[in-house]
Amino acid sequence: MNKKTAILIFANSAEKELMSSSVASADFFELLDSKTVKTVEKTGLPYFHYSEKEQIGNTFGERFTNAIDAIYNKGFNQVITLGNDIPHLTANHILKAKDKLNHSDVVLGPSTDGGFYLMGFKQTHFNTTKIQNLPWQTKQLRHCLNAELQQQQIKTAYLETLSDIDDASDFELILESFKPLDFKIKKLLLKLRKAIQTNSSFTAVFHDKSIFKKHHNKGSPILLHI
Repeated sequence: MNKKTAILIFANSAEKELMSSSVASADFFELLDSKTVKTVEKTGLPYFHYSEKEQIGNTFGERFTNAIDAIYNKGFNQVITLGNDIPHLTANHILKAKDKLNHSDVVLGPSTDGGFYLMGFKQTHFNTTKIQNLPWQTKQLRHCLNAELQQQQIKTAYLETLSDIDDASDFELILESFKPLDFKIKKLLLKLRKAIQTNSSFTAVFHDKSIFKKHHNKGSPILLHI
């Protein structure tokens, strides 16, 4: 077991998702969570899953940095963080991140929404306060983090861009991608897309109701029942 690098799955539990989601979407995120764990296990790296039960802090930034610091305190000096809402994530993405982190200070996997689906940090270059105060869960995250890394002259490596599930518009990006997609996930995505199309007349009338409450970058989106 590699004691240098650990993986942190930072995401809400399926139990919490079930509290506010329809059966179809609950099934989907349970499947995504299960696939994420299996993908991580294929890397052979030690991993930790921090759901809302383990997270400590009042803001997203506090909870996120506290979780990373907790992994450092276990004796690891490199942490690769990811959510559980990335259908195209493979073990190879994570292993590439590990290799890049061995030669860089930070590794980032950009997501199509302006955030990141994966972030890797060396302990020696992890500034808890600055990371904590970034504009998490906004479209400004990538710009602000990149600017901060450049200003501090921190060596940064990047992975390919992937789509995570933040709202219904991401379904099309994922379904139309040429990247391999798990059959069960694809089947449920198609089912959800059909449900959204069927309910389009409802969303046109009730503007405050939607399948998703917009949520950017890390952690699972908050699902709402129409």
